Amino acid sequence: MKIEIPQVKKRVHELRFPVRWGDMDAMGHVNNSQHFRYMETARIEWMCSIGCQPAPLGQGPVIVNAFCNFYQQLAHPDQLLLTTYVSDPGRTTFESWCTIERESQPGVVCAAGGATVIWVDAALQKASPLPDWMRAVVS
Repeated sequence: MKIEIPQVKKRVHELRFPVRWGDMDAMGHVNNSQHFRYMETARIEWMCSIGCQPAPLGQGPVIVNAFCNFYQQLAHPDQLLLTTYVSDPGRTTFESWCTIERESQPGVVCAAGGATVIWVDAALQKASPLPDWMRAVVS
């Protein structure tokens, strides 16, 4: 399967975040599942910052897939810089991306991943077109 990488990603948010002691596993590094939590936290903080609050009974974003590539181990007490990007708006979806760096090593990506975001109508339980305001943000 060929993965299409977008030519242009729009940088939309930065978040500084500490590695917590409990994020580590028996191997002494951050457990891989935590990277998805870090990216989720960055994505949700960005969405809230643009007025896209969770709406369990209305319309809003839902993740339909997610991935992460791991390049360097992270450990407590690293301080992280998570940078969120968006790209490829479609009729009902857009792509979100995140890089994870140590603040002490700017520009060195320790992990990178992303997620496809689909806009859904919770009451109808189906995809809905991206609202114009969201399309403008992710374009």
